[in-house]
Amino acid sequence: MQLTHSENQFERKTFPITLVCDHIYFQQNIGSLFRIGEAFGVENIIFLGKDIPLTPRKINKTSRSTHLHVPHTIIEETTELTAYLIENNFEIIALEIASNSKPLKELTLPENKKIALLIGSEVDGVSDELLKISHQIVHINMFGNNSSMNVVQAASITLYEITS
Repeated sequence: MQLTHSENQFERKTFPITLVCDHIYFQQNIGSLFRIGEAFGVENIIFLGKDIPLTPRKINKTSRSTHLHVPHTIIEETTELTAYLIENNFEIIALEIASNSKPLKELTLPENKKIALLIGSEVDGVSDELLKISHQIVHINMFGNNSSMNVVQAASITLYEITS
């Protein structure tokens, strides 16, 4: 028999993970990122960019109201975000296929350090400016002809690996 939300026995937990969304604008993705961020206990979501569409009625369907429970901010400028991440001593991990990326399975997490997981836009991925400040760049191995996947699915896989 399927359990209800109140009947499941999952431990409620928050991890020192900030999900950084680099110019993600599709509202279905934004809503789903709130939902997956809440499910994996992220501490915070930062949306980088101008005019991020956080209209509750449009993201509510995919977020299932989790946008009301996950702390989030908008930072408009990359330089401001970069300064924030460096000043607050985050381990900056970019999720991107790059010439110097390594498979997600090879990710090494430092102990007692906050993590900033950078995920990229639906069109351009993680910007070069953010890749340059990343301590680690990881990719998800894929075995088909396509070399990318939806940002929400990629974030889900990565958060699962980080939190398990």
